[in-house]
Amino acid sequence: MPGAPALVVSTPGAEPVAEGGYAAALLLDGWAMLSRPDLRAGEDALRPWIGAASLVRPQGAGGTVVVVAEPTLRPVQALVRWDPVGHAVRELADRAELGFPPVSRMAAVSGPPEALAGFLAGAELPPEAVVLGPVPVRDTGPGPTRRPGAAPAGEQWERVLIRVPPGSAARSPRALKAAQAARMARGAKGGREGGGEAVRIRVDPLDIG
Repeated sequence: MPGAPALVVSTPGAEPVAEGGYAAALLLDGWAMLSRPDLRAGEDALRPWIGAASLVRPQGAGGTVVVVAEPTLRPVQALVRWDPVGHAVRELADRAELGFPPVSRMAAVSGPPEALAGFLAGAELPPEAVVLGPVPVRDTGPGPTRRPGAAPAGEQWERVLIRVPPGSAARSPRALKAAQAARMARGAKGGREGGGEAVRIRVDPLDIG
């Protein structure tokens, strides 16, 4: 776009390139982007920030970038230091310490408590599998606001996380698929068993909150 003075409002990733670079960029909604309950919230925020900031002229030429977010948060610090590689290294170290992907494979299994317990009892998981939970599943509401794996409105669901090392990555999904097929064969017709919705399986989910 021409280098004449102008105010440009753009969605992340769709910013036009300005002749000579932008004089300033204001990155909004940082709090919302970083508060999302999924593993990639930080990197998903940092990526468009870096992209937008790269369109601003250098600081020595008067360029300014302002991000509306808590300044002590790691992605914000990575932007200030212009260090996405360092952010990725630290993020990987944290995930390794907690046993989260990519240093492990995970599956989230959710459903009504009785159905979930029956499903797990019939699943022939590899011996190295670690089952975390169950924990209650939050009802995040109907429609587009409902997260994947969330309980239907008015129903009480639970969720477990099943973690296996990468070497067992193929065996765990196969065991879950076999358990689900056996459960359906026992009478979970139309996706329902005992009045509750079918057990749901998500492999390597980003949202584990």
